[in-house]
Amino acid sequence: MYLNCHSFFSLNYGVMPVEEVLQYAESLGIRRLALTDINNTSGCLDFLRLAHKYRVQPIIGIDFRHNTEQLYIGLAKNNEGFKELNDFLTHYRTQHQEVPRRPPHLPNCTIIYPWNREQQPVALRANEYLGIRPADIPAFHLYGKKQLQDKLVVLAPASFRNKKDFNAHRLLRAIYHNELLSKLPVAEQGNELDKFIPLQELMDIYKDFPKMLSNTDAILKDCHVHFEFGKNKNKCTFNATHEEDVKMLYDLAREGLHYRYKDPGDNILARFKSEFDTICTLGFTAYFLINWDIVRFARERNFFYIGRGSGANSIIAYCLRITDVDPIELDLYFERFINPSRKNPPDFDIDFSHTDRDTVRRYIFDKYKGHAALVGSYSTFERKSCIREIGKVFGLPDDEIENLQSDRLDKRRLDEYGKLVLKYASLIHGLPNQLSVHACGVLISELPITTYSALELMPVGFPSTQYSMLEAEDVGLYKYDILSQRGLGHIKDAVELVKANRGEDIDIHRIQDFKEDLRIKELLKTGNTIGCFYVESPAMRQLLRKLEVDDYLGLVAASSIIRPGVSSSGMMRQYILRYRYPEKRKEAHPALWAIMPDTYGVMVYQEDVIKVAHLYAGLTLEEADVMRRGMSGKFRSRAEFQLVREKFFSNCKDKGYPDAEAAEIWRQIESFAGYSFAKGHSASYAVESYQSLYLRAYHPIEFMTGVINNFGGFYSTEFYLQQAQMVGATVELPCVNNSNNLAVLTGTTIHMGLCLIKDLEQNTVKNILQERERNGLFQSLDDFIKRVPVSLEQLRILIRIKAFRFTGKTSKELLWDAHMLLSKTKKTEPKKELFAVPPQSNHLPALEYGRYEDALDEMKILGFPYTAPFTLLEKQYKGIIYGHELMAHLGRVVYMVGYYVNIKGVTTIHGDRMYFGSFIDSNGALFDTVHFPPSIEQYPFTGKGCYLVKGTVIEEFGVPSLDVSNMQRINWMFSDL
Repeated sequence: MYLNCHSFFSLNYGVMPVEEVLQYAESLGIRRLALTDINNTSGCLDFLRLAHKYRVQPIIGIDFRHNTEQLYIGLAKNNEGFKELNDFLTHYRTQHQEVPRRPPHLPNCTIIYPWNREQQPVALRANEYLGIRPADIPAFHLYGKKQLQDKLVVLAPASFRNKKDFNAHRLLRAIYHNELLSKLPVAEQGNELDKFIPLQELMDIYKDFPKMLSNTDAILKDCHVHFEFGKNKNKCTFNATHEEDVKMLYDLAREGLHYRYKDPGDNILARFKSEFDTICTLGFTAYFLINWDIVRFARERNFFYIGRGSGANSIIAYCLRITDVDPIELDLYFERFINPSRKNPPDFDIDFSHTDRDTVRRYIFDKYKGHAALVGSYSTFERKSCIREIGKVFGLPDDEIENLQSDRLDKRRLDEYGKLVLKYASLIHGLPNQLSVHACGVLISELPITTYSALELMPVGFPSTQYSMLEAEDVGLYKYDILSQRGLGHIKDAVELVKANRGEDIDIHRIQDFKEDLRIKELLKTGNTIGCFYVESPAMRQLLRKLEVDDYLGLVAASSIIRPGVSSSGMMRQYILRYRYPEKRKEAHPALWAIMPDTYGVMVYQEDVIKVAHLYAGLTLEEADVMRRGMSGKFRSRAEFQLVREKFFSNCKDKGYPDAEAAEIWRQIESFAGYSFAKGHSASYAVESYQSLYLRAYHPIEFMTGVINNFGGFYSTEFYLQQAQMVGATVELPCVNNSNNLAVLTGTTIHMGLCLIKDLEQNTVKNILQERERNGLFQSLDDFIKRVPVSLEQLRILIRIKAFRFTGKTSKELLWDAHMLLSKTKKTEPKKELFAVPPQSNHLPALEYGRYEDALDEMKILGFPYTAPFTLLEKQYKGIIYGHELMAHLGRVVYMVGYYVNIKGVTTIHGDRMYFGSFIDSNGALFDTVHFPPSIEQYPFTGKGCYLVKGTVIEEFGVPSLDVSNMQRINWMFSDL
């Protein structure tokens, strides 16, 4: 009888998670149920997967609406019917159009229109019906057409369980419309009576309409959508047949084998054969070929890419040039990537430059048209956003909302409204509020992709499924990860800059040479890695110095050790101790040492988790992989993960391990398995780091320009400009004659990009560059105004940042000229002149000029001072020390003056906040600070600028930092900032 039920995937309307819908249905004795979310199919796959657990026959469909107005409900009779509904909804969702008031003929679906006495129905097709709501029964007795009884069904919408659910629904509607709850129109909310009605009660309501009841029951019995969950549904062949795929994969891999290895030995050939046989046996040939085709397309267009993830453990992937990591050199564990127990395809993560990724995705979507989609995801209401949104619909002022959001809120002092906000915020916490898209996942299916979901057109420009990665994997669709990162962009740009600036061609793929390069070894060992991919953060630079890393294997290990879980488990410190002091290696657990001798018995990589679970606890490889995936949090609540956890401990007991020992090893696994990298993944990152390090070592100015222009590093653009000066560049302010949108490098001079100028409109930048390209450099301010359409406001910004300094005039003189030339017009209207008319000369009196005025303009327009900040301070200090002197003052209390670079906050085990800071001194040297809770509470960071810092010099493994006891920001010479 239940043709129209809603879950919380009726976004900003429904409130019940899919499984709770089933749980509640079971509690009411409901045996057939249709999930029909509003213009959405996000919950359908989970509904089908979970229904048997609650002894419910699942029916899936869509409630098609214009806002809250219900047009009709579509129920899928079978899988083809579900696809028809998905295709229909997809057409309109991807065009951002409303669905029509009547659908086309969908032969494998049942369509139900809500009966309305004001609108008499048109002629109904064989599969179309009228639904009578409980509230409409009296009116139908009077106005309904009894001759239509073969076309009448029970329509009892089920959106809520109780008043509490309805209240949450009203809040969602008010939030969606950005309306005060008290002013929410009734037409924009559901009916409080749309509750789950027990079956017998529903039968009693419709007892006068037995035909209506039998029609409804017949429709429900006729609906059977079935998917074989867990069975691979990715595209299963690259060519026409599996046999062709096997031959193609073998030929390509053999060709690549001789490209990668000049004289492959028996161990390499054996590994090659073993992997190839496993790939073919498990049916993953198409998966490898599709990834090969993607990187082939990229190479043909000279796109930089890096293949990483567990896929880097494969020699076949290495031979296909999907990855650049030699698994033989690193003794990578192939079973982490593929093992005979694995049912789902392995995964490659392929990174492209942010400028190239969309071209690659377009190629995929064009090649697999109708079979490709981005993986969807859901944005949910989190704690602070719940409080903010509920506070707004209750009409609370911003300061009260911020107080309620505070982590230190004293609930005992709340007034009535504050308590209500927190109470109702809990009702919507965790509910999805809009569809989003996975950061990188692309699905390529054997059957049309709308077999499984309707699609949305996301702002990224590609269609996306309405379900997430988890539902996709459940049904057997496994994503291809096509990622974007700016590290590749700065490498590519730097290589091109070296060619343009110096005329040199660089082979950036000579990784084996880079590994032995002495300059690169020195950069690593000293942590002089600013701008270099993955190794430039303060924590990573400190780790490199603590480990004294100067080789590839050390960098691979460091790339995984730096991950949050390894450090939080205490194993990062253990690794450093055992790495630096051989006598400490005796403290390793004998069983763990035997499993992981290369890492001194410390779990560093994801493979280590699998090895320990398999070799120490006796789990199968498949069980160990379930455990690893569960540790990520995505599957931790799944029953299969809980079973593996129980088996881990029962196996340890059977093997005679002490309970405390087993618990400690589980703790280590649990604390970092979800954050650690596969060894191949770390190795792939290390390869990209080496490319950055080479450019930093041999072409530092071009390299820093590439970093500046890609905006994706750990630090601010201001800091990278300072670092460019440290490596010998001359940095100039933006200039209308020498700057492009991005920074321009000429010799050793970097002109900042026009894009750095706050409030300068993109259209203005476009007009400047186009006019300069067409007719050459600007000769004067007057020449610029005659050639470029620009408003006085935009012109003032350019003048104040000295973008016309080539004229030889001061900013004040140019501003005077600009006002004289543009005072009577809002915007210039350039037109060609037959003869050049010289500008009118203005004889100005001497204009006052303060030495700090330029710095003030720089801060306002760029967001940072181009003028050296240490020259702008209100007070200069004596008796301070500098970054390079820290080790000489170990254990002493010292004073330092530093310009703020960045801070990172962490929460202590007691729940307090502490911070790690980075500053540069007046010589440009970096130094690091530690701010424990008492210190940071009394002396907090108060924004950008220079700070006088007092503290004790401490060190760990030879790396100094300052334990801060007192800190205050130093005022600028001018009081405006």
